[in-house]
Amino acid sequence: MVLTLIEHADGEIDETSLEMLTLARDLAEQVGEDVTAAMFGGEDLAADLGEYGVDTAYVCTGELAETYAPEARAEALGALCDDLEPAAIFGGGTDTANEVLAHLGAKRDLPMAANTTEIETDGETCEIERHRWGGSLIEHATMEGETKLFTTPDHELPIEPVGDGEAAVETLEPELSEGAWEVKVDRFEESDLEGVPLPEARIVVGGGRGVGGEEDFEQLEELADLFDNATVGATRIAVDEGWRPHNDQIGQTGQKIAPELYIAAGISGAVQHWVGAKGSENVLAINTDPEAAIMYKGDYAIVGDLHEVVPELIDAVEAAK
Repeated sequence: MVLTLIEHADGEIDETSLEMLTLARDLAEQVGEDVTAAMFGGEDLAADLGEYGVDTAYVCTGELAETYAPEARAEALGALCDDLEPAAIFGGGTDTANEVLAHLGAKRDLPMAANTTEIETDGETCEIERHRWGGSLIEHATMEGETKLFTTPDHELPIEPVGDGEAAVETLEPELSEGAWEVKVDRFEESDLEGVPLPEARIVVGGGRGVGGEEDFEQLEELADLFDNATVGATRIAVDEGWRPHNDQIGQTGQKIAPELYIAAGISGAVQHWVGAKGSENVLAINTDPEAAIMYKGDYAIVGDLHEVVPELIDAVEAAK
């Protein structure tokens, strides 16, 4: 059996979990086992997992469903693991999934590989491929162990529905040790920043060192304002210079985006930035240096000064409207 940790928010299953199911299902097919799911809350969504190959979904209710406590959730997964004896446990490419499985691995002395993209197995040993150093390095490794833990990188695997049936749903409320609740989320505080959050934007206009200063981001904002569901992002250097708030940072130490279009203006394309932008469907790069790394990553490239190119883009979009 292959067990998967399914996350959800705002009444929908997270895309990262659906991406992860593609790899989990592949491993399950190799070993001839079923795919099962563990959820914390979300009972009304659980049956829908059948569309993605899940046979049975186990939904934890009570405080486990209402409160994020990584050690408590890891302990609950461990109890489920004792009952089901899975060959592998998967989580998606989120901080929370990685944290919960890391706790589980540490408590149970189980091997774990994060950011896994490929798995080949003979039924006991797994040959895996995974991302390291923010995706700049591909590692090939061998994993052994009765139960192996995997997480997948976000925006790297396809979402592939495989049927139209429903998963069986079982609810449970495992008994946990008192110490499992020592660390938990007390409350969420909403940001007072307005606009479209970077991870949700359909179009992102990003600026880097080449923008030149805080006031020069105004033309990028003007361009973004011409589109629906669009926003402005920035590289780490632009944030460190104080030109943009940290919420706008795209990259390894910032946010990850997956827009339909990413307009990268005055951005060199360093690995640390590209880690956060590589989920973009289309990239338009604007740079004075034709040899800049971003020019090779872009689907479209304009060699020129962004201070001249962006105003022309604004005029062209306005004319098209």
